Amino acid sequence: MHNSFDRRSFLATTISTSLLAATSATSKAEDTAVDHPRATDGDQRFEPAWEEKLTVTVGAKQGDLIGHDDRVLQAAVDYLRRFGGGTVKVLPGTYTLRNSVHLPSGIRILGSGPESVITKTASVRVKLAEDSDWYDQEITLTKAEGLRVGDGIVLQAKNPHDGSQTVIKRTLVARSGNRFKLNAGLRKNLWLSGQPTCASLFPLLTSERTSDVVIENITLDGNQANNENLNGNYGGNIFLQDCNRYTFRNVESRNYNGDGISFQICHDVVVDNCYSHDNAGLGVHPGSGSQRPQLRGNRLARNNIGLFWCWGVKYGIAEDNKITDNRDYGISIGHNDTDNVMRNNWIEGSGRVGILFRNDARGADFWANRNVLEGNTILNSGDEKGIAIDIQGNTKDLTLRNNQVRETRAPMQRIGLRISEKSERITLADNTYAGVATQVLDLRQT
Repeated sequence: MHNSFDRRSFLATTISTSLLAATSATSKAEDTAVDHPRATDGDQRFEPAWEEKLTVTVGAKQGDLIGHDDRVLQAAVDYLRRFGGGTVKVLPGTYTLRNSVHLPSGIRILGSGPESVITKTASVRVKLAEDSDWYDQEITLTKAEGLRVGDGIVLQAKNPHDGSQTVIKRTLVARSGNRFKLNAGLRKNLWLSGQPTCASLFPLLTSERTSDVVIENITLDGNQANNENLNGNYGGNIFLQDCNRYTFRNVESRNYNGDGISFQICHDVVVDNCYSHDNAGLGVHPGSGSQRPQLRGNRLARNNIGLFWCWGVKYGIAEDNKITDNRDYGISIGHNDTDNVMRNNWIEGSGRVGILFRNDARGADFWANRNVLEGNTILNSGDEKGIAIDIQGNTKDLTLRNNQVRETRAPMQRIGLRISEKSERITLADNTYAGVATQVLDLRQT
């Protein structure tokens, strides 16, 4: 017993000492400033500030690569992918896509502002003529007019097993008559009983499971008038899935029949000084599970909702944004969206509510808890019964301070702040209200 105890004590002491040494070494390494970095194989954290980096220019009439569609843009990013990244400089012109530009890691897309416009062709929708099983890599359509090999498509149907919606994004890669091969297998059943269709709908810029990408100074136009809607969980002018460390700067995203900018389960995304407007869906859509989004200095105008925090978006910041004339809500936040800060935003002319804390009663505690509203101006919200800030459901632990609610129209039945009867621990400090019929309607006290 004595020897066994000694061995255990020795091992425990040795392991503890080793862990302490490792922790100390890590701490010291983090405290050491890297003032003169070198390019070291495998080191993705520190990089010298090179005066010139690998760049490919794309233009409609001149450039390293010449063209005006998705193929030339895709060729440019694929070339840079071979060498670990670089910049695609998009020269002035209009680039009309028949498929998404799929972005690899380490790429920078640098446009020429309003003179570089990426748009898309009109969409078409065709019914499937034959059943396709989940293991198939082909479909047969009733007709093929308007579709070409190389087109980006979305296949939609009612799931034959449970009635839910099936959505599959693919590219047409081969054809014989009305029969098309896809770039990947279906992995879901498309049976005629579910009324399956094929539509030429796709995001303009998209990526999945990539990181460290910068998109700046470019204009994206979704050609909304000639395209059907594509839900923001699948598309948008920009659509990302499972990506990290993307930055959008000085990007104009407009006229998409869906969302302007949408990213799902993407972390450390920065949207800076962008203009997302006149989209059928959401201006900016930090999608489910996205951690630490930073949304600063943007203009979000005339969308259905300006800023939509989806499910489980945490530790984000939205500040100094101008959010105007959105048809339903300026800002909507709800299902498990916690620990976010919304500061110094101007929210004006929202069709229903300026800032909505949704009643997402799907679980024991799925509300937008522990968020901060600070220094925002909420002006002219909703109709004659409009509400500037509406806290619904069991939302709790909110801080609202130094916000200004103003109404320049007649007071009518308008409310500055409504707090639901089940809300808890709502801290109010130095908020002001002007021009509304009711400044604060606290249903907890009724």
